[in-house]
Amino acid sequence: MSSAPLTFVERTADGAARGLLLLLHGVGASEQSLAAVAMEQDPALHVILPRGPLAFAAGAFGWFQVQFGPHGPVIDPRQAEASRHLLIGFVAGQQQRLGLAPARTAIAGFSQGGIMSASVGLTSPGSVAGLAILSGRILPEIEPLVPADAGAHGLQALVMHGRRDGKLPFPLAERSAERLRHFGVAHELRAYDEEHALNPQMRADFRDWVERLLAPA
Repeated sequence: MSSAPLTFVERTADGAARGLLLLLHGVGASEQSLAAVAMEQDPALHVILPRGPLAFAAGAFGWFQVQFGPHGPVIDPRQAEASRHLLIGFVAGQQQRLGLAPARTAIAGFSQGGIMSASVGLTSPGSVAGLAILSGRILPEIEPLVPADAGAHGLQALVMHGRRDGKLPFPLAERSAERLRHFGVAHELRAYDEEHALNPQMRADFRDWVERLLAPA
């Protein structure tokens, strides 16, 4: 995996930004896949959409390789760990560039992007105010890396998942909520009558959560 800076697109804030939202795409997608979600966010927020460092095909990128077998997804842990480090550095660099503090930053993503958002937020809880796992999960591999005081940083988490998700079944969302409780991280678990997708209600609820998290001080 290259250590070169991540490619990204951004939706700039209307005027001085009062917050930063990073949106991470799922495996096999690109930085453009959540562009519509970015455009739905509060105009006062600066939204950045990075591209995963691994290219699988034309226009298809990811954060780590994954195989779906009879016992669930099997990941390449070295790639996931490299992407976690890459993203932590990327978040810090964007905060410095934009002059926005961790307390004014949220990271979220769909599917594999949600997995990486959890990996960044939980292992580096002082780097963001909140994380959202949208149809994703928390990797068991990161649990030894989560600081014992993760819940003391004021970190907020959102878990959104479709009950009919056939790619990452809903019990994984329940497992994520259980792990967040274990880590002492304040969180919400929201279930929807949906498959592995973000429907309009999920997108509206996500926007509301971001607005509350990054509301004017």
